[in-house]
Amino acid sequence: MPRRLIRRLTDRFQPAVHRITHSPSVQRYAPALAEPGLWYLNRRSTARAIAIGLFCGLIPGPVQVPIALAVCLFVRANLPLSIVTTFYTNPLTIVPLYLLAYHYGALFLPHTPPLRPGAATFAPPPGAGVVATLQALGDWMIGLGPPLALGLLLLAATLSAAGWITVHLAWRASTVLAWRKRARGA
Repeated sequence: MPRRLIRRLTDRFQPAVHRITHSPSVQRYAPALAEPGLWYLNRRSTARAIAIGLFCGLIPGPVQVPIALAVCLFVRANLPLSIVTTFYTNPLTIVPLYLLAYHYGALFLPHTPPLRPGAATFAPPPGAGVVATLQALGDWMIGLGPPLALGLLLLAATLSAAGWITVHLAWRASTVLAWRKRARGA
């Protein structure tokens, strides 16, 4: 079911993909984006895309999508799916994910001090703009130090592996169910 839904959605957007990949600016400056394997779904490209999106989603800063795009070009993963997957980190989920990453990293660093009261929560300055909020978030992350850095890397790798395995298992289950349904009908 989910595979058919995803295929229906991707078939609906194929004319837009054709316009993007055949535009003169793309063909001149980024001919690799015209690779058909970056736009079609199959088991391998979908699993790679989910893994890349989950890994790149935890990269701090606004470089998540460009890095996901570059990795997709290198490993031939589904580009739109990878980019959409990076958006699991958003203003509502970033602080809990970073706290989880801190605690995950602290498991592997034996002499990590416990979080100070108030250090576990991030509160942007009242009435601050986007730049001031991002700067405050950066200062908060630097204050958490090595456990956060190690935890981000480990959490990104764990989520990436879990996403890759989940896609493969779900795709396989969907295929087996389709085979059984076809066998019953034949």
